[in-house]
Amino acid sequence: MEQRDPLVAVPQLDLEVKALLNAGRLPEANTLFDQVVSRIPPGADRWTRSAVLVNRAKLAWRLGRIPLALELAAEGWTDLDGENADNPAAAQAMHALAYLLEGIGNRRAAVDMLRLSVQVARRAEVPEVLGHCLQGLGGTLNFRAISSPPDRAPAIFAEAREYLREGLELTTDEQMRRALLGAYSRSLAGVGELIEAEQAARETLRQATEAGDRWSQAVANWVLAVVRRDQDDLVEARTLASRAVAAAEAINDASLLLRFSLDLADICAKMNDHVGEAAALRCSVAASKTATETLQEGLAQALEQRRVAVQAQRLAVAAQEAAARDPLTGLANRLGLERAAAGLLESTAARGRVPWLVLVDVDWFKGVNDDAGHAAGDAALREIAQLLRRECRADDLVARWAGDEFVVLLGDTDSNARDVGPVVAERIRAAVDCHDWTMVLGTTRRPTVSIGVAAGPAKLDQLFAAADMALYRAKRHGRNRVEVEPSVAEIVGGT
Repeated sequence: MEQRDPLVAVPQLDLEVKALLNAGRLPEANTLFDQVVSRIPPGADRWTRSAVLVNRAKLAWRLGRIPLALELAAEGWTDLDGENADNPAAAQAMHALAYLLEGIGNRRAAVDMLRLSVQVARRAEVPEVLGHCLQGLGGTLNFRAISSPPDRAPAIFAEAREYLREGLELTTDEQMRRALLGAYSRSLAGVGELIEAEQAARETLRQATEAGDRWSQAVANWVLAVVRRDQDDLVEARTLASRAVAAAEAINDASLLLRFSLDLADICAKMNDHVGEAAALRCSVAASKTATETLQEGLAQALEQRRVAVQAQRLAVAAQEAAARDPLTGLANRLGLERAAAGLLESTAARGRVPWLVLVDVDWFKGVNDDAGHAAGDAALREIAQLLRRECRADDLVARWAGDEFVVLLGDTDSNARDVGPVVAERIRAAVDCHDWTMVLGTTRRPTVSIGVAAGPAKLDQLFAAADMALYRAKRHGRNRVEVEPSVAEIVGGT
């Protein structure tokens, strides 16, 4: 995606989207925008990336794709530091941000952002970019002057005129020159220089007609209408203003349409053309309503997208939790134990305490399955899981390791309770041994458990290996008993 000019951050295809918009070819603009919206020029620095993203936000806004515009603007704004910037791409990004701020009604912030963009462009010393930023500031000040009290408007128009005149001396890009010249003609009309304003507007109209630039045509016709209105030639003023309104409608620019239709209504009122005035006012109301509804609809879409994203995140978390949980017993499974163990062991060590691992294995479980059936065996495992929960604290980590083997990790234990692991293990053994298994297994031999216990400042696999050795001894010495790994007990005794 090559750029039209190495000094300008906006890629060529993005400029083509803008040209299509200005020509009123909205479907084509939308199609081309879809092709370029996710592509960033290779090797782009953070300033260029910001400029591309925010300019695309501006294009998305003009296309009525408000949620996407807000998303792109937020992403592009992240890296901007206007106070210290001297990069032309940063100036362009600020210029585009100002357009969006204006679109959502934050006019003071928009003017401040445009002034900052001009400062950055001056520091960058890139004439083409400075001309672009001056056009944005001058054009916006024109609109401020129109809506200001009559005694303040001329000074604002005069300020805009100077910015726009400077921009015309800098830029060589034809499209930008048309935009500058059109805005310059309006500021000339605002300070009463009507002859010069008409000359500049007619030149803008000539160039725009040759280029098929309906945006500049709309602005030129609007300025000519203002000049004729101020010259009391209301009939021609009405014709020119009607053309401006029609062009603004064709390019789907609600801001221009609102301004132009209000001026057309004013001209019709001076002519006592009440039908024309009512039609123009309806157009202005419709433009205002469209802008408001578009923003509201876009914000609603953004909220809906956020809701869907949150829901998807929750589903992903639930899926992760499900993957770490044993479906039969509801306990953590091996994956869940491995995920949680590191944090528990780390927090235990940070408190200066010693973790215990209790490894529980059901005795003769194959015989339970053979005698009572697998359904009864599953029920017995669920019952043992409940007994484990009952005998352990809420913050102990209880898991089904595999088959008929369970693990309990006791982390935050009292440092003075040096036999807490064996005590808990014995409670578990006794609970299983004394449990009434009649409802679950009938007259089948009731299950018991053998338990190995280990402790020490060790990793999970080291604790498990030590507890497994103790469990082996418990099995060898007759089952239904608790054994503690001696070497680990010595470690605990020495702490």
